[in-house]
Amino acid sequence: MMETGDLVQVALVRALEHLERFRPQREGAFLAYLRQIVINQIRDEARRVAVRPVQVELPEDLAHEARTPLEEAIGNEALASYEAALTRLSDQQREAVILRLELGFSYEEIAEALERPSANAARMVVLRGMERVATLMKERMGQSL
Repeated sequence: MMETGDLVQVALVRALEHLERFRPQREGAFLAYLRQIVINQIRDEARRVAVRPVQVELPEDLAHEARTPLEEAIGNEALASYEAALTRLSDQQREAVILRLELGFSYEEIAEALERPSANAARMVVLRGMERVATLMKERMGQSL
């Protein structure tokens, strides 16, 4: 598996290779662009490892603290549900949710990035986006049960 630093470096190189085609709509657009490249890198790496898994011997006294396959599947399903829900938001709501949840931006920073008049206006965009994500995830998770 690739180290996190290597993954980010490859993502930045890819972003720079295609920088001339990138047309930012808002201040946070480049971060969202980089985020998508990193997600694609992670998926590519997971596929690569799945095709040729690394075999190692485990020590006999290894304690079982990892998630069970069921817990892992539920986690993967929730992530897939979250990603699918994000695609169904408006561009502004998607950027606001990503900036808040994934990048930890303050409402003031989100307001500036999305060109909203105030932190409260940004908070409302985030809140509405998160409510929509929750509804969409609930619908999707209910369908998969």
